[in-house]
Amino acid sequence: MSYLRHNWRNKSDIADLRQEVYARVFTAARDNIPDNAKRFLLVTARNLLIDLIRREQVVPIEAVADLEALGVAIDTAGPDRVAIARDELRVLQAALSQLSPRAREAISLAYIEGLTGNQIAQRMGVSKSTVSEHLGNGIRALTNILAGMAADGDPAS
Repeated sequence: MSYLRHNWRNKSDIADLRQEVYARVFTAARDNIPDNAKRFLLVTARNLLIDLIRREQVVPIEAVADLEALGVAIDTAGPDRVAIARDELRVLQAALSQLSPRAREAISLAYIEGLTGNQIAQRMGVSKSTVSEHLGNGIRALTNILAGMAADGDPAS
């Protein structure tokens, strides 16, 4: 608890974080009891905090895709960079929409929401090796699509 209190800014979250640490430790300990329980607990707490910080930094594609409708002034980049970034985002959204539903879900969970392979497997209800397969297939398909080719390797028309 002192580690969480010392390293997390919102003190009202500490009890929930403690429960999440306990759940993660319990899940991991079902497979293999750690040699050094205190170290394992602290590493688990640290990883939880890292995961939370990563999720806070992730901006959903839907929120960024329609910035012009929000009427928000962007003062960090010039209009040319903003236009280029929006075009790249639209291309990425179009490429993602061409993936199979399972590959798209795995890619979104991994690279947009920042989940681990185990978390993705649990959320999708599949094994970790199946998640790896979906991610690999999705990345290959995205590479082909973004390189100007269809997902099956034929040149796009």
